[in-house]
Amino acid sequence: MLEQASQRLVTVRSAVDAGVYAYAVRSAQECTELSLKAALRTVGIEYPKRHDVSVVLLQVRPRFPEWFATEEFAEISRELAEKRAPSMYGDELRMIPAAELFTREDAQRAEAQAKRVHEACVKLHRLAFP
Repeated sequence: MLEQASQRLVTVRSAVDAGVYAYAVRSAQECTELSLKAALRTVGIEYPKRHDVSVVLLQVRPRFPEWFATEEFAEISRELAEKRAPSMYGDELRMIPAAELFTREDAQRAEAQAKRVHEACVKLHRLAFP
């Protein structure tokens, strides 16, 4: 999962550089989801079969070390999961395509969030399985 998440980060950077901001946001969400699900597995929790794992992260917060920013990562998970469908389908009710919903700043913020989450999840895994 962490390897797949790493590949999503490469995709995010490529999409930002290409100006495909909606795809960058979606790829950042996927990176975050995969990273956090890997972190849950690392601490012995079977992850939920949904895109947003924030509720489970908060429920099992004591399983994580203090340096692992569980609350922040739960918020990032929730925020990016809310953007998942619009980043793919746009706003179907208002008939606005995904490409018009997201800016370069949105994509860069999503990239930074995904990178922060991913790096912490990789560290957690490496510490648990040296």
